[in-house]
Amino acid sequence: MRMRRIGQWIGFHFFGISLAIFLVINCTFLYSWSLKWYNVQTAVSLSHKEIMHNYHQLIAYLSFPWIEHLHMTDFPSSSTGLQHFSDVKSLFMLNEGVLILSAIVFFFFIRELVKTKTLWQLIRPLQVTAVVPLFIGAMMSISFDQFFVIFHEVLFRNSDWIFDPQKDPVINVLPEEFFLQCFVLFFVFVEIFYLFFIWLGKRQIKK
Repeated sequence: MRMRRIGQWIGFHFFGISLAIFLVINCTFLYSWSLKWYNVQTAVSLSHKEIMHNYHQLIAYLSFPWIEHLHMTDFPSSSTGLQHFSDVKSLFMLNEGVLILSAIVFFFFIRELVKTKTLWQLIRPLQVTAVVPLFIGAMMSISFDQFFVIFHEVLFRNSDWIFDPQKDPVINVLPEEFFLQCFVLFFVFVEIFYLFFIWLGKRQIKK
């Protein structure tokens, strides 16, 4: 029974984290906003619409397993650039797999708590867990440059992620500030996920 509950909690957290990643990946409006806010168009001779078209091509390649080759209309890629995007695609596919599998565990876990009217049991563990995204977010904000480098060194075994703008000009329209916003949005989504279930638990107690 104890191991079963541990597995349920692991599935719960994996679902929240993988869902947050999935949502951030598909929040293309964030990239559109970044283009305008940081005036990225000045780095290339393309319109906002053209850059967004290329970005959608990139996201489609990274997100859909049936798209096997990356092709961006206006941005050629070097062999190392293509390899890096291939590595990123593998991570995206892994996340989507975790999302689907953990969703099953999450569904039955929450259904069990609803049926037994024990959603309140989520409150204390999630109140503790909800501090973690805040702590990591605060540490990240102190030195995002260092965090960004460590993040890539942990996830990738090569240095293909260090793009040469001459060979992979797409890096010119992917400002570091955009990635910072992605990380911030990820932590926001995770925090909302935890706070929502804390709220549900407290609501059940009041009833």
